Amino acid sequence: MSDIIHLLPDSVANQIAAGEVIQRPASVIKELVENAIDAGAQEIHVLVTDAGKTCIQVIDDGKGMSETDARLAFERHATSKIKEAADLFALRTMGFRGEALASIAAVAEVELKTRMDDEELGTRIVIAGSKVESQEAVSCPKGSNFSIKNLFFNIPARRKFLKANSTELSNILTEFERIALVHPEVAFYLYSNDTELFNLPVMPLRQRILAVFGKKLNQHLLSVDVDTTMVKVSGFVAKPETARKKGAHQYFFVNGRYMRHPYFHKAVMDAYEQLIPAGEQISYFIYFDVDPANIDVNIHPTKTEIKFENEQAIWQILSAAVKESLGKFNAVPSIDFDMEGMPDIPTFDQTRPIEPPKVHYNSDFNPFKTSSSSSSYGGGGYSRPKVDWEGLYDGLEKASKMNAPMEEEPFVDETDWISASAPVNMPEERTPYIAETEMTPSSAASLYTNESAVEKGTQHFQFKGRFILTSVKSGLMLIDQHRAHIRVLFERYMSQIRQKQGVSQGVLFPEIVQLPASEAAVLESILEDFSAVGFELTPLGGGSYAINGIPSGIEGLNPVELVRNMVHTAMEKGNDVKEEVQTMLALTLAKAAAIVYGQVLSNEEMVNLVDSLFACPTPNYTPDGRTVLSTIKEEDIEKLFSR
Repeated sequence: MSDIIHLLPDSVANQIAAGEVIQRPASVIKELVENAIDAGAQEIHVLVTDAGKTCIQVIDDGKGMSETDARLAFERHATSKIKEAADLFALRTMGFRGEALASIAAVAEVELKTRMDDEELGTRIVIAGSKVESQEAVSCPKGSNFSIKNLFFNIPARRKFLKANSTELSNILTEFERIALVHPEVAFYLYSNDTELFNLPVMPLRQRILAVFGKKLNQHLLSVDVDTTMVKVSGFVAKPETARKKGAHQYFFVNGRYMRHPYFHKAVMDAYEQLIPAGEQISYFIYFDVDPANIDVNIHPTKTEIKFENEQAIWQILSAAVKESLGKFNAVPSIDFDMEGMPDIPTFDQTRPIEPPKVHYNSDFNPFKTSSSSSSYGGGGYSRPKVDWEGLYDGLEKASKMNAPMEEEPFVDETDWISASAPVNMPEERTPYIAETEMTPSSAASLYTNESAVEKGTQHFQFKGRFILTSVKSGLMLIDQHRAHIRVLFERYMSQIRQKQGVSQGVLFPEIVQLPASEAAVLESILEDFSAVGFELTPLGGGSYAINGIPSGIEGLNPVELVRNMVHTAMEKGNDVKEEVQTMLALTLAKAAAIVYGQVLSNEEMVNLVDSLFACPTPNYTPDGRTVLSTIKEEDIEKLFSR
């Protein structure tokens, strides 16, 4: 039997490693920029063409490489940062995997120009598919200049699964932001198709955060700073009033490296308990400085998941630090005393002489003196006020005879049923509606159906301002009014988007929405769909857009938050298929514009809603799969009264 185990060629092994390290253009930029920072660069330029699919160029002014190092850097497991196994647990640098350049060279055409400061000439090396094509001495600036072209040119299947340019550019910007936020001492510049997206000179950390996410954030940031023997925690958290459901900027960094940590995220959110609504998020930028021996950063290929040795203790330190910050800056809401109607107490004036209080009294007052013509206090006497007993009895008698509510009011009984009809000029004789629950006589008298309304057609009832109840052939149907309206509006918005017939309502005063570069890239990709549904957005440059028109029917909603939410949803979904993006837009609009729970509807409004619901292709569920209606069968109702 022949041997079946053999060593893979380096070119194949490098492609396998590339599948772990290099997943998309953003991965290439992350590795190259981190290497530039480790090389001591003070200024880094990143240029991308077609979201990095055509070309990625990273230029730095770091220490550069010698001719030999430039060649060795593309070999597997080549690194300048590890000499023995113990070094793995004392690393404070970024790129130490030793496979990044080899992986990049395995799946792209790479050109490197590099020169050390004390060398007259530099080195130019060209590699494609792990094969060195040329190496020569050239004249070039100090530092390194990497040019990565035609990513995944030799792996068509991998290249086919790259996302649309807008999505890949958004991923690049996200990675770029993470690195820029943790290195304010380095200047960063990013260009996409010759358009400058970021210009970040050296600046303090707070200014770097504002340069990335907008200056409006400045007034909402509270500083966090605590130093212990175990960990140093610093950074910023946002004030509670900035909480929102989507789009919060949440960043953890440890020893200069971005990380995800759900456990520590909970520590931050626990500090905001009862300060922000449930389900909403808060922005934070938290930096940890710990002994490298107490963490393991190499447990995940992208090095974003990091294991701490003392997680529980750090959790408590982090939570206490955030709470201290909120308390120090009075972010915790104070008790607001209502001073309206309270007496005006003057301040003490030491210059004024002290005078005893003066007593005023009526010397003619006689409690035993009565006068038929006097009022309660008149002529120095007191009299018992006369009561109009006849009028009072007459009013009570009239009130007891009333068995219907006032005009234009919903009729409510003690079981929280609300009739939908709001009749005008009610007839004198009314037919009482008897609910199938135990009721008091007064509540039974308040529930009725209008004979004229019954003659007109189907009568619906509202229960607790949430459900519409109507009789059907099989029994009693309950319809969730909010979800039903979402389904109806979703179909309407989808139709408008497909036909590009969205009706726009102009706004008197245009509002400005400011988006970070990563979010602005996503908005640009779905701008056409925004227009189709009725939004009129005008780019102002620098991630700012003027909202000049909104879809008709959503007046009263916050258009800025609406646009932000739709962009964040698109980022979360990662949708590139146009139909999916359109579906997301229509659903977001439908949820925002749908009637809310507790809104009282007239019978006509409920009839229209129910009719529109059953005109939809799938009335039973909302577009995101929530139940809209349910039926209680007649036999099940009868069983309730079987005894």
